[in-house]
Amino acid sequence: MKRARVLLADDHRIVAEGLRGLLEPDFELVGIVEDGRAMLEAVDKLKPDVVVADGVTIAEGGQHAGGVMDS
Repeated sequence: MKRARVLLADDHRIVAEGLRGLLEPDFELVGIVEDGRAMLEAVDKLKPDVVVADGVTIAEGGQHAGGVMDS
């Protein structure tokens, strides 16, 4: 069975690393990013099946990256 491809986005690296440890046995972790802009770029480049994000924002406008992805 194919494992889902997951991208982690969290501005707290220690949280992202903890999630990595929990997810890697069952999912294919394609990357970890620390801000919304990097998340949007990684989604375009890596094509994950799922993005696990902790309210990351796009720096200058303060807009939540999730809202941009929904558009």
